[in-house]
Amino acid sequence: MSLVRLNIKGISYSQTQSGAYALILSEVDGQRKLPIVIGAFEAQSIAIALEKDIQPPRPLTHDLFKNFSDRFDIVIKQVIIHKLVDGVFYASLICERDDLEEVIDARTSDAIALALRFSAPIFTYKNILEKAGIILKTDPKKENPEGHPEDALLFEDLEFETEEIESTSKKNPPKSIDELQKLLKKAVANEDYETAAKLRDEISKR
Repeated sequence: MSLVRLNIKGISYSQTQSGAYALILSEVDGQRKLPIVIGAFEAQSIAIALEKDIQPPRPLTHDLFKNFSDRFDIVIKQVIIHKLVDGVFYASLICERDDLEEVIDARTSDAIALALRFSAPIFTYKNILEKAGIILKTDPKKENPEGHPEDALLFEDLEFETEEIESTSKKNPPKSIDELQKLLKKAVANEDYETAAKLRDEISKR
């Protein structure tokens, strides 16, 4: 079976399903997207890896795994999403040490969080993309999905644009870039990385 390379398109938070995040993967040479429901911690870890300017004061679990692997010369060469059963994706880490290759089972969300830290490519099989891939509409129908397991398919209630902080800023607008920088540092110190990412986006816009 042929492999298809995927890129990370973004992470979406569901307004109607508390704690639900959708990780959107996109095929490199195509229009299909692979939406995967992930947990809040994994979403936070992936978002931090994507946002290079945010540095946690202490290493997260995936950062610790990376530091441990570096110390013992273990490299993740690639991640393969190799199976889809009852709407749940399964992934493997293809690791290498001393020219010996090992395959380690992993949750898809953890595998992608690690792939970002190792700059490893992400793949899936063509038949999985044909089965689960979707082409997003510009105005997706919003409904209220319930009971989606972690790392499962999510086809509805996707908010693909990054959430803005405009509503709060209109009520209490920051006076300057310096104030935004202070809020950013405070959010990182409190390990509130979701807020930190939004503040960073606002600073970049200005």
